[in-house]
Amino acid sequence: MKQVRYFLFLFCLSPFYTAYSAQVDSLDVSSKIMKKAYKAAVVLPSDYSKSKNSFPILYLLHGGGGHFSDWLKLTPDKSLVQNLADQYQMIVVMPEGETFGWYLDSPFDPNSQFESYIIKEVIPTIDQTYRTVKSAKGRVITGLSMGGHGAMYLSTRHPDVFSAAGSMSGALDMNFTKFRVNESFAKSLQDRFTKLLGTADTSKDIFVNNSVVNMTDIIKKNGLPIIIDCGVDDFLVDVNRELHRRLVYNNTPHEYTERPGAHTWEYWQNSLPSHFLFFQKVFKANGVSVQ
Repeated sequence: MKQVRYFLFLFCLSPFYTAYSAQVDSLDVSSKIMKKAYKAAVVLPSDYSKSKNSFPILYLLHGGGGHFSDWLKLTPDKSLVQNLADQYQMIVVMPEGETFGWYLDSPFDPNSQFESYIIKEVIPTIDQTYRTVKSAKGRVITGLSMGGHGAMYLSTRHPDVFSAAGSMSGALDMNFTKFRVNESFAKSLQDRFTKLLGTADTSKDIFVNNSVVNMTDIIKKNGLPIIIDCGVDDFLVDVNRELHRRLVYNNTPHEYTERPGAHTWEYWQNSLPSHFLFFQKVFKANGVSVQ
C-alpha cells in the first residue's frame, strides 16, 4: 500500500517536472562581413507558441575556446537554459563568437569581425525571424569569461542596442599578464592575441582601448544596469575586482558579487539564475516582460 501511495505521489508531481517545454532552435546566421555563415542556438520559452506576444531577449555569450552551443552542452544540468527561459519567459540567443574572437572587430584579421557580426547581422536576423521586442528595452546581454568581456564591451559601445549587461567570471581586462595563469597558458594567450590583434604587447592602444576595465567613464555615462560576479578561486578574480573598484570610485551603480568557486561550469550554472532574475527586473521596469 505504501508503494502504491508513493507512485501516486510521483504521478501527482509529474506535471511539475514536465512543465518546462522550451523549444531549442539552431539557426544559420550569414555574415557578409566575414563571408560565411555561423550557427546560433535560440531557446524559445514555453509561452512563445501559445501567444502572439513579443518576447524580450537575453543574448548569452560563450567563452574563449568555446562555441555557440556550450551553454546547452557543458552545464551539469543540460536543461538549465531551457528551464530559466521558461521560468522568466525570455528568448535566449547564443551566437557564435569563435574560439578567440573576443566579440570585437580585429584590425589584423578580416575573418574575425565579431562586434559587427553580432550587432549588424545576428541581432537583425533574430528580430526578423522571431517575435521579439525590437528595441533596446527588450534586449540584454551577458556571458562567461571572454563572453563576459564581450557582453560588457558590446553593451558599452552600443548602449542604444541593449538595456542591461552582465559578466560571469569575465576577462574584463585584455591585459593577459594580469591573469593568474601558468607560463604555458600565458604563452598560448600571447600567441592567440598576436593572431587576433597583430601584437601581444599589452601596452599598445589596441589592448588598452578595447579593455572593459578602461571604459568605466563610458559605462557610467551610459547608465545601463550592470551585474558582475566571479568566483573567489577564479584566475580572473583580480581583473574583476579591479573593474569593481573603478566603478565604485567613479560612482557607477552596479551589482557585484564574489562567490565560492573557480573558472568552472559548476560555478556558471550557479551564477546564471541570478543574471536571469536581474534582467527580469530590468524588463519589468522597461514594461516589456510578458509575465
